[in-house]
Amino acid sequence: MNTPTAQQSNNAVEMRDIVKRFPGVVANDHVTFLARRGEIHALLGENGAGKSTLMNVLSGLYTPEEGDIFINGEKVVFHSPRDAIAAGVGMVHQHFRLVPTLTVIENVILGLDEPRFRLSLEKARAKIQALSEQYGLKIDPDAYIWQLSVGEQQRVEIIKALYRGAQILILDEPTAVLTPQETEELFKTLRSMAEKGHTIIFISHKLDEVMAIADRVTVLRQGKVVATVDIDEVTKEKLAEMMVGRPVIFRIEKPAIEPGEEVLRVEDLHVLNDKGLPALKGVSFVVRAHEIVGVAGVSGNGQTELAEALYGLRPIEKGRIRLYGKDMTQASTQDIIRQGVAHIPEDRHKEGSVGNMSLSENLIMKNYRQPPMARGPLIDWRYVRNFARNLIQRFNIIAPGIQTKARLLSGGNLQKLILARELSSEPGLIIAMHPTQGLDVGATESVRKQLIAEREKGAGILLISEDLDEVMQLSDRILVIYEGEIMGETPADRADRNEIGLMMAGERVANQHTS
Repeated sequence: MNTPTAQQSNNAVEMRDIVKRFPGVVANDHVTFLARRGEIHALLGENGAGKSTLMNVLSGLYTPEEGDIFINGEKVVFHSPRDAIAAGVGMVHQHFRLVPTLTVIENVILGLDEPRFRLSLEKARAKIQALSEQYGLKIDPDAYIWQLSVGEQQRVEIIKALYRGAQILILDEPTAVLTPQETEELFKTLRSMAEKGHTIIFISHKLDEVMAIADRVTVLRQGKVVATVDIDEVTKEKLAEMMVGRPVIFRIEKPAIEPGEEVLRVEDLHVLNDKGLPALKGVSFVVRAHEIVGVAGVSGNGQTELAEALYGLRPIEKGRIRLYGKDMTQASTQDIIRQGVAHIPEDRHKEGSVGNMSLSENLIMKNYRQPPMARGPLIDWRYVRNFARNLIQRFNIIAPGIQTKARLLSGGNLQKLILARELSSEPGLIIAMHPTQGLDVGATESVRKQLIAEREKGAGILLISEDLDEVMQLSDRILVIYEGEIMGETPADRADRNEIGLMMAGERVANQHTS
């Protein structure tokens, strides 16, 4: 057994030569990762680089084939997340694991061995309040989860980990669903925790945030460690190059173009959610040719229902949708597609592709009935094969061949596949729902360039994204949605980040620009 050296004694976490294999791939290839007590350590890498696998090993979800883990200098073997929690390792996942109908207290103590036969809610409440005060995690212990904002729910997840004694906290994409103000509050909490001796491991795709919060960064590429560096010795551009193996363009050039004719007009739109409750309450806006209109907002404020209503996937209770001046309020999805509308859906796996179908089959899904794809009732497979090869080359989709199953693609390549299908029909309107969510910097750069190119060609684009940086960078105009209502609208070149953050939290601001 290896023994930690004196130099390594400050390491709260030490993972040595970790190897984790899955069928056909080595996810972690002899990875050595060190995180010190009292530091915020960022973990970066492209999709498929092995970050999540490595953290799943550390949190007890996976058992490595090779390698050792040391916590505070002592070798440990985890067979389950319970073992990891007992050793002081807690993880806050990107998608929270809370029960909405239970209170904060009930969620925090859920699954604990103690107390065995009698709940002591008063003791739990006192401990939760003490943790809240100690780390600046303001929360009402008696509130139900469904009553809390996304940022407050994240605090509950952190309190859950601290309540169980976590000294090492792993956060997976923790700012993905937060407003700028909530992100700043989270960063204050993380700094406070680090100052009190906790080790924070921060997984993120947002390099600006990594530069702002991290003390050190470890970069993974293709399952191997590229480097571990102090944050003050590296630039954002260098980190991105380490991640993808080439220079990355962050500020994509967006030429000034005068908006053209009106492509989409939405008037007083009212839509219900899956529970039959109002999701959109009188939404109105316009999208023109050569224009990207961004919709900013925290997840769950009506964005999904908006995209579905515009694409004919959700019934409209009241209001009107016009495409090129034509009333399409009650039109079917097929009718909307025929009008030249492309849709990049929120879930690329469930809605955007069929995993067990080949790349070529996925690429012709929208137009396989029409010539030249079809000759009468039959598909012209020779044409389809050439069509698929051309799109795969044009959109730089990395795959063994056109017969590869879509489910075998990485997240970035699957998103490129969806873009290839949707944009190959030269659409007049593109509804882009979270087009770069979960993608690494290289894939994000590629997708954003494609959207800018479509804008130049004359498409009108409705960009719905929870990434405020993306909305501000790509959009010509920005709408902010909160609880199904538009809080305000502003030209992107005059947008104030703090003001947009306030609107995302429900504060209405007078429009700076009128459609």
